[in-house]
Amino acid sequence: MGNCFSDVAGGRAAVGGSADAASAAAGNDAVDHFLKSRGLYGSQIELSFSATNMRDRDVLSKSDPMLVGYTKGRDGTLTEAFRTEVVLNSLNPTWIAKHTITFQFEVVQTLVFHAYDVDTQFHNIDVKMLKLEEQQFLGEASCVLSEVVTRPSRSLTLDLVYREDPTIPGNPRRCGQLIVHAEECISSKTTTEMILKCSNLEQKDLFSRSDPFLLISKIVEAGLPIPVCKTEVLKNDNHPIWKPVFLSIQQVGSKENPLMIECFNFNSSGKHDLIGKVQKSLAELEKLHSSGEGVHLFLPTTIGHSYQNKLLKSQIFVENFSQSSRHTFLDYLTGGCELNFMVAIDFTASNGNPRLPDSLHYLDPSGRLNAYQRAIIEVGEVLQFYDSDKRFPAWGFGARPIDGPVSHCFNLNGSNNHCEVDGVQGIMIAYTSALYNVSLAGPTLFGPVISNAALIASQSLANGGRKYFVLLIITDGVVTDLQETKDAIVKASDLPLSILIVGVGGADFKEMEILDADKGDRLESSTGRVASRDIVQFIPLRDVQSGEISVVQELLAELPTQFLSYMRSRNIQPNI
Repeated sequence: MGNCFSDVAGGRAAVGGSADAASAAAGNDAVDHFLKSRGLYGSQIELSFSATNMRDRDVLSKSDPMLVGYTKGRDGTLTEAFRTEVVLNSLNPTWIAKHTITFQFEVVQTLVFHAYDVDTQFHNIDVKMLKLEEQQFLGEASCVLSEVVTRPSRSLTLDLVYREDPTIPGNPRRCGQLIVHAEECISSKTTTEMILKCSNLEQKDLFSRSDPFLLISKIVEAGLPIPVCKTEVLKNDNHPIWKPVFLSIQQVGSKENPLMIECFNFNSSGKHDLIGKVQKSLAELEKLHSSGEGVHLFLPTTIGHSYQNKLLKSQIFVENFSQSSRHTFLDYLTGGCELNFMVAIDFTASNGNPRLPDSLHYLDPSGRLNAYQRAIIEVGEVLQFYDSDKRFPAWGFGARPIDGPVSHCFNLNGSNNHCEVDGVQGIMIAYTSALYNVSLAGPTLFGPVISNAALIASQSLANGGRKYFVLLIITDGVVTDLQETKDAIVKASDLPLSILIVGVGGADFKEMEILDADKGDRLESSTGRVASRDIVQFIPLRDVQSGEISVVQELLAELPTQFLSYMRSRNIQPNI
């Protein structure tokens, strides 16, 4: 985490990024996707391992255990990630070798561990060269990374299990315990804050001054730039001073790593004009701040068949430079904060008759999930690990329950008294049951379910709870009560609440994007009050091609940003 992305309306609050929440223009989308798809939003976690009471496979001595770790894909395939050293003659080993992994909130990161007794004849061979089939299997264990990092101690004890014959059903035999401990790398927390300004920028627009913004990239192997930070756009300004930008040391690698700072003139088409650029490391930028001097931008130009850097009159200055350690998303989780999942499902008639195959609510006898089920599972399977009791409020809206009027917020489980269900599977069961017990109607109103979610969040806040709530709304159409929905969102923006809206089906959802401040101005209520922060993310669900990141994962990737925006704006510290 630690990226800041912003555009016209100001700095968007990223995890470790600018403290001001605002909108991002379309030009950010490629940068956003580039970073998310490569795990560059995640904290670096160092895992260490020990075990107790392992099986003894040696006759004249104790086992010589080695641990092999794997990551498990969604399709169940295992990819080897690391091997520890061999600990000689021990049933209670503590391995020295560590494994560093990028924590990605939006993905279920399943880890699988296999323990082996390495025979004496192989002790002088590099562990990477060992053939595992030649070693004696001691047992296996698995967990999800989020299960480890959310523990107050950041340690998780797993049973090592062993099957004499994997083809024979039955309970495996326990054969010791594996302890997995996680530590967030200090580079994930060390953050540099800078205020940058430019002078005498070239005028790129015909009838006005430039609309400049900065794009900061780190330079990796072969000189390839990787974007890590983007400032807001300042309209009509040839001497801009941007809002503070935040860069974690983890993002840039080290203070000595070169950074490319490019100044662009913003164009709504997304084809921004390069005004000039400069290459400096954080250490060099710190020296510029200390000296008070600027550095001239240059512009690559073509002269004949060669490229030269044209030095410009424009300069860049570092107005402020400071370095500090900031609390991260994981610090709050370790300190006892939880994310509580809530879901609201659209039962309006535009979804089609659930008994017909062309309906968005159709339950396929083959077991193929419909769009609503996909969204519930993709979001729920991630968030469930951050909710200790796993009891989720679930509502429906836009339908007529049996012998009743149309309801715009009814309990999905059919109860008149409580709205909670047990786990993601409980949501799926209640959803299926509701399809047989309500009549689809309309119109599409969001206001009542948002108000209900806000009430739960406000009650938790009043009772001193350290909980952050996430409401998932799944809908097939454009909201009818747009102003009432805006009013409810603006009111809820002061609460520990985020709203994820997933559009299903082929409707035109362009009007819905007005609710997502990333794609427009900050929401304003009917009384003129402006939302204190951006709490809504909207995205249309689409089929994901092989190898692509799920759009729902992209949606979830924003949550740590919004969580930290709330905590930092209210100066709430983690209990660590």
